[in-house]
Amino acid sequence: MKKTLTFIVVTIMVLTFSSVSYATTMGQKNALASAKVYLNYSPFSYQGLIKQLVHEKYSREDAAYGADNCGTNWNEQAAKKAETYLRFLSLSRDRLIDHLKFDGFTHEQAVYGVTANGY
Repeated sequence: MKKTLTFIVVTIMVLTFSSVSYATTMGQKNALASAKVYLNYSPFSYQGLIKQLVHEKYSREDAAYGADNCGTNWNEQAAKKAETYLRFLSLSRDRLIDHLKFDGFTHEQAVYGVTANGY
């Protein structure tokens, strides 16, 4: 499992480096690679992803670069996060929206996420 995870991380980093222009800094490249790895394992809001990358000691600018360039659909992330909550909790529509907004999703993204899950 550890070898597989290491292979996945290295592969993502190689693919990321090859698709990023040379004008980017090493911090930006690494933040982008880390952003993609995080998004492969858990849904994040834009703000939540930046917060996680800053927690990993990337600068706020590099973290924002990673979130801006990771190519994710934030509405889809909200839907995945809502699905995760509903797997473990029985929540009203409004409470689920509140949870998603607390996680950093915009109101519109939160509404999209709950609607995509049948609310």
